[in-house]
Amino acid sequence: MADQADVIAGAGQAAVSVEASSLGDQLKTIRQALKTSPVRKPLVWASIGIVAVIVATAIGQVLLNRWNQPFYDALARRDMQGFLHQLLVFAEIAGGLLVLNVGQTWLNQTIRLKLRQALTLDLIDEWMRPARAFRLAHAGAIGVNPDQRMQQDAAHLSDLSTDLGVGLLQSFILLVSFIGVLWTLSSGFVFHIGGRSLAIPGYMVWAAILYAGIASWLSWLVGRPLIRFNSDRYTREAELRFSMVRVNENVDAIALAHGEADARRQLELDLGTVLGAMKRIYSAQINLSWVTDTYGWITVVAPILVASPVYFAGDISFGGLMMAVGAFNQVHSSLRWFINNIGGIADWRATLMRVADFRIALGETDILHDKEKRIVFGENPDGKLSFERLEVASPDGCTKLAEPHVEIHPGERVMITGDPRAGKTLFFRAIAGLWPWGSGRIGMPAGEAPIFVPRTPYFPLGTLREVLNHTNGTAPVEDAEIAAVLAEAGLERLASSLDRSARWEHELADEEQRLLAIARLALRRPKWVIIDEALDTFDGATLRQVLSMLARRLPDAAILNIGRGQHNNQFFPRSLTIVKDTGGSALKPARVRAGAIEPPPPAARRKK
Repeated sequence: MADQADVIAGAGQAAVSVEASSLGDQLKTIRQALKTSPVRKPLVWASIGIVAVIVATAIGQVLLNRWNQPFYDALARRDMQGFLHQLLVFAEIAGGLLVLNVGQTWLNQTIRLKLRQALTLDLIDEWMRPARAFRLAHAGAIGVNPDQRMQQDAAHLSDLSTDLGVGLLQSFILLVSFIGVLWTLSSGFVFHIGGRSLAIPGYMVWAAILYAGIASWLSWLVGRPLIRFNSDRYTREAELRFSMVRVNENVDAIALAHGEADARRQLELDLGTVLGAMKRIYSAQINLSWVTDTYGWITVVAPILVASPVYFAGDISFGGLMMAVGAFNQVHSSLRWFINNIGGIADWRATLMRVADFRIALGETDILHDKEKRIVFGENPDGKLSFERLEVASPDGCTKLAEPHVEIHPGERVMITGDPRAGKTLFFRAIAGLWPWGSGRIGMPAGEAPIFVPRTPYFPLGTLREVLNHTNGTAPVEDAEIAAVLAEAGLERLASSLDRSARWEHELADEEQRLLAIARLALRRPKWVIIDEALDTFDGATLRQVLSMLARRLPDAAILNIGRGQHNNQFFPRSLTIVKDTGGSALKPARVRAGAIEPPPPAARRKK
């Protein structure tokens, strides 16, 4: 376990320096994700549809604004017939707008759904590329709680992007539609000051722009800290959720050790950081409310105040005044979109940063330490496994074999040992291609795919039959053979559960899980097997049983066992030694572009 801890604590995390990603980088990576998405076409068609609906709605709003003048003029004249006629006109316009509003809601929800599908599928695809998840987990803080970024953050970004994007588009189209109306209405406004007349072309347009511009600037000035506060809150929420999941998965051990008090203190500590982050957000929102609410109340009378001098001078009718006020409100409403959504924009910016930086980091892990030397992988036509001057680099030196040139022939059984801190797990991961940094050459047997057996086995969700056939690549094994192998492994009780779905890592004890992994190995019959400390956990009787099973089931397989070396020398007649060379190839700091790849905070290191 010391080897594994050394790799996790040192490999990759302390060797990363940071270059911040910009908003342009983040938008570019999201655009790349959507460009290659399988749901791109439905998303594009839904976007085109909502643009058409918004344009039609804007036309309806213009018609509704024009309706104001004859309606209010009919009221001012006490013209009942004209009043009733205008009510019928209103019903036609409002009915059309109602249909358009419902259609817009449906398209809005469709875009949300497709956008989330596109983003989440892309993140999962990038994350699940060979060895990426492993490397990301060792890349720093960005590798902590990736589930939140792919599930919660991607969903939140989809919702915010849809709402803000549709709202901005609608405001822009309404602005374009009504700014001409308002300009025309206010072109005849003449101010009479001291017996002189003063005409200001587009007077109400300039008033609306100035009014909204000042309020937008003040709102951004006060609300800008929300970007940082929201990002920090999401990080703290992820830590709290991780702690809760960790407690739930270890309830047996916590109860046996009477560790409830310690677990509660940790949960309370994580909750305190979440509440502290939320308090900072609420304080910023209160400060923002002073600006937006004050501005909102003034807006109630602002358009009337702007147009009142012309109305009292008798240059427009009451209906004309109401039409001008309606057009002013539409233009002003479009211009104040930023003010109304400053909190959402800050939240969107923080969420975009988390999702986009995560996706950037997934790509950066492939070029992490790109200036470092890498181990050369090749194939040996003679079917041997060879190590030529192999040195596996790490931040505190290198791990290597005591012998510079090693060849392992098909069918050989080799025990590879080393001191507790020599880096045996790091060496295992280097052979598997998970840790490519170092020097020398690894020659794999041509045409063969070795099976790598880690200390902790992995079982996919599904039936026991699916677990045993996992990644087999051949026809399913007969039930009789499965039952025989399970019996040899001491797991005969599972033979009746082949078609039962379960979380087998929870149903089986640790030793039973490793025995099941050995049974799966025996069913697959590989030619090459490389084991990392999995055999070290068995007691003497169980180990003899496992070795006997491997001898019967895999008589011609080459088996390399990396561990403590306390095994039967008759089964592993050959021995190799791993040594740690602190003066050898060390992993130097790497420069990465994604701003989210950084050394993890103490809490993140604790989790790992």
